[in-house]
Amino acid sequence: MYIHAVSHYLPTEVIGNEHFTRLNGLSSDWIIERTGIEERRKAAPGENTNTMTVEVVRRLAQKVDLSTVDLIVGATYTPYDTIVSLAHEAQHFLEIADIPVVSISTACSSLLNAIEVVEGYFALNKASRAIVIVSEHNTAYNNENDTISGHLWGDGAAALLITKERQSEGDFVIKALLTGGAAHTAKATTAVMMKPVDGGVTMPFGRDVFINACQYMPKATLQVLDRCGLTLADVDYVLPHQANLRISRNVMNTLGLPEEKLISNIQRYGNTGCAGCAIALSEQWDTFQKGQRIAVTVFGGGYSFGAMLVEV
Repeated sequence: MYIHAVSHYLPTEVIGNEHFTRLNGLSSDWIIERTGIEERRKAAPGENTNTMTVEVVRRLAQKVDLSTVDLIVGATYTPYDTIVSLAHEAQHFLEIADIPVVSISTACSSLLNAIEVVEGYFALNKASRAIVIVSEHNTAYNNENDTISGHLWGDGAAALLITKERQSEGDFVIKALLTGGAAHTAKATTAVMMKPVDGGVTMPFGRDVFINACQYMPKATLQVLDRCGLTLADVDYVLPHQANLRISRNVMNTLGLPEEKLISNIQRYGNTGCAGCAIALSEQWDTFQKGQRIAVTVFGGGYSFGAMLVEV
């Protein structure tokens, strides 16, 4: 599989840490020390998961022809409409008839699971040109007054055109992809939750999330490299789920890689859920050099995890 083009969208409103200082007394230094987050984006009134989807697909269409797309896979855990999904909204915008349209959620790991769905369709010869869209409207669900996790979240979206065959010399090759779930562990189903009309996102066992994320992301990275017959010495960059800068640094330390190889945008955007890695990939797209390899690794609520190796 190949990533032929990417795009991203971020709302214009910037919410700095001082907002939470005024709201609940959390200092900016305290937030930065524990999360690395300095500011995040917030969707404007009238914006939502589906409108951000339309905008990011519009931006992708400005780069490449999407008229022959034959599969749309959307991913989010913050839906605007539980019937008309972001994938349906994308199909409606593109006016492409009679193609498979799928929406999934594996929390913050959803990007890689969405790409894995594409891989399955490609393997069965049911599609050859797919759009993967990741869009999160965290601030619609978040409780800002929650001093445990209320300051973590930001909004944003990204889209990728993934093809079965190479389209150009500039394509990124998906060398290997794996996903998994660790919901068998004791606190996996209670550590991070978001139940309707029940206080927004809650994270009663943040320490357990931290520990497991720091274990599973390096583990998945090593597994995906092993599938390719490669080692950490062959990796140019690591792009972890943008959950917490301390987690990202811990992952790099566990892998024995320098922080110069870490790609991170959480400082500017907060935790943008399953959109975070794709936003970062889109931002960095034109800076990568031919032959470079990027290890994308994710971990999410319900303790889903995964890793993907991409080569320029």
